[in-house]
Amino acid sequence: MPVHRLTALLCGVAVSAMATSPAWAATLDDGPAPLLDAVLVTGSTTDSRDLGGSVQVLDAETLSTFAYSDVNRILRQAPGVYLQEEEGFGLRPNIGIRGSGSDRNSRITVMEDGVLIAPAPYAAPAAYYFPRMTRIAAVEVSKGPAAIKYGPLTVGGALNLFSTPIPDVEAGRLSGRLDILGGDYGGRRALGSVGGWAGLGGGWEIGGLVEGLYEASDGFKTIDNGGDTGFEITDGLVKIGLRSDDGRHQWEAKYQRYDETSDETYLGLTLADFNASPYRRYNGSGADVMKVGHETWQLTHRFQISPNVSLTTLAYHHETARAWYKLNDVRNTANTGWVGIGAVVADPTANAVQMADLVGAPGVTGRAGALRVRNNNRLYSATGLQTVVAVDFDTGAIDHGLEFSVRHHRDEEDRFQQDDRYTMVDGVMVLASAGAPGSQENRLGEARAWSFFLRDEMSIGAVTLTPGLRYETIRLKRTNWSLTDPARTAPTGVIHSDVDVWIPGVSATWRVNPEVLLLAGAHRGFANPGPGSTAEAETSWSYEAGARWTRGGWQAEAIAFLNDYDNLFGTCTASTGGGCNIGDQFDGGAVEVRGLEVTASNRFGDLATRGFAVPVSLAYTLTDAEFKSSFASAYGPWGAVVAGDELPYLPEQQINLTIGLELARLKLTSGFNWVAEARETAGSGPILPGEKIDERLVIDLAAQYDLTPNFALFGTVQNLADETYNVSFSPAGARPGAPRLVMAGVRARF
Repeated sequence: MPVHRLTALLCGVAVSAMATSPAWAATLDDGPAPLLDAVLVTGSTTDSRDLGGSVQVLDAETLSTFAYSDVNRILRQAPGVYLQEEEGFGLRPNIGIRGSGSDRNSRITVMEDGVLIAPAPYAAPAAYYFPRMTRIAAVEVSKGPAAIKYGPLTVGGALNLFSTPIPDVEAGRLSGRLDILGGDYGGRRALGSVGGWAGLGGGWEIGGLVEGLYEASDGFKTIDNGGDTGFEITDGLVKIGLRSDDGRHQWEAKYQRYDETSDETYLGLTLADFNASPYRRYNGSGADVMKVGHETWQLTHRFQISPNVSLTTLAYHHETARAWYKLNDVRNTANTGWVGIGAVVADPTANAVQMADLVGAPGVTGRAGALRVRNNNRLYSATGLQTVVAVDFDTGAIDHGLEFSVRHHRDEEDRFQQDDRYTMVDGVMVLASAGAPGSQENRLGEARAWSFFLRDEMSIGAVTLTPGLRYETIRLKRTNWSLTDPARTAPTGVIHSDVDVWIPGVSATWRVNPEVLLLAGAHRGFANPGPGSTAEAETSWSYEAGARWTRGGWQAEAIAFLNDYDNLFGTCTASTGGGCNIGDQFDGGAVEVRGLEVTASNRFGDLATRGFAVPVSLAYTLTDAEFKSSFASAYGPWGAVVAGDELPYLPEQQINLTIGLELARLKLTSGFNWVAEARETAGSGPILPGEKIDERLVIDLAAQYDLTPNFALFGTVQNLADETYNVSFSPAGARPGAPRLVMAGVRARF
């Protein structure tokens, strides 16, 4: 969506909202239920406290406190989630759950509004599109046996994001919001929504929502010879709803369009350069730019057949076009091959010639065509239809909540890429030769899947037992064409593979008394290999046990978990540093990940009676993970593994503490996030400096002052102490977390 069109949309939102002026009326906190009620594990923080299985829900109020756009900062509020930051803005998240591995979220199931949202969740789950969190109204994190409801990836868990619902205000009125913020490094954000319901007569109502987002930054990094390091995103959403007055029928059609241009790179820094100037970028990254276009169409229907029987059906289709044009490697000294940029910055002394070409000294002309830039041009599409039947009934003293769902899904990844060669001239990259489209990669990966899920929540007195069973049957296909056949006239090879798997799980809860709930569960973890892979499917058995406690304003939960992998696999991606054939998968053998997750919260004081309130919340994760066998692997994050070695990018401890102060018109909130050091590659003993992911304590602040009931001043400070820390050595070199970022502006709710 062009910027001028989005600006006009936001102005229209503001004018319409001001003209109608009803209250926003907590429409974002009501969640998606009942439209998606049968599709979700849970849609509310209240329901999650009674579930078997570990589930955290971050509702609209929680998300609005800091108004984070970076998903990493949001998810650190949930225990058991591991985050490998990359560029400081959350554009390329790497999310893992309970030791699943975090590279490009490829071991967790990611959904929006109940449907798979990765560009190709079966054929290429590591693809690079992630919903912008600025417009997300709620987040559900499911772990343990709760996650098998979603699939196909059940090893770690599932992440479900919810877009803004159609405001459920009085028929004939509209509700809206408008946020406008600006800040450091040219940061700017405008988010507006307006919607509501109107009577149609004959027992029906029609509703609608229009939402627009514009977000941009000039970037906090600096290229030696100048250039862009920021991003610009536009994101538009339209929903149309239809519902009967008796609540039996609900329809919702959704269209969403996302466009991104970001001047991001895989090229990091040598450790010495990082220590001297962490926000520097070498001239060799000057041509790097990512362009993404994503569209989603979704149609949802819920039919309440009877008071005890409902039928929910979702049809969806989304397409993603992305091209990341970025530096890939540097010509070797003998002029016979190439050296990956990760290898160059890891050992600049041994690769001094390549480092000189990459950095580009003023007044110096580098070797002709020594820099190879890859146009990672890919197209993705995914289409699916899912139906869920939910039935409540009794058999004697046992209450049953039976669910059966079936999903048919198709997706594909089309790679049509080429390499261009550049010469570094006086610190500026100059095109030396352009590659022909399709001359680097010319292939199509496809997946067809049927999924079936059955679950029965059986309650008798204080005990609830919930067995569930998922079945996935997946047909994978990879078609290769010659790199000199851009028209794809004749395939050079077609590889077929099939995967069929049963994924059982069971959870149990015992309500000891009104304050204490005990829970336990077990389930099978599964992650399918990609098209053309010779690796085995990733499988595991996962167990958890714990307790929830509620008394007065206190709520607490402690859950111990064990993920016992039969076979952990890793996928070679450019984001892991390359050094192998992109797309190849590697078996890692048996692995155990043990841990403890703790959450606690309370709200001291009372705003109505005492004039103040102090909300406090804590999330803590303790993790111990190790390989159970020895092996040598060409997969960069593993390398030569000895039994007992720790897994990479898994800090032993993580703590997130949030403390707020609420007065009549003023709300102040501070967030403290501490993460222990972690390894960049598998190993044991002291972590070497060149492999250490830094320990850090990052403090964030947020403030809101209500000028009127519907209009407020708002501001945030991220990384208050301006902590400098290295978040990763992948894909290629040391990479910093974001520096201090200040944003301030206004919020309106109508």
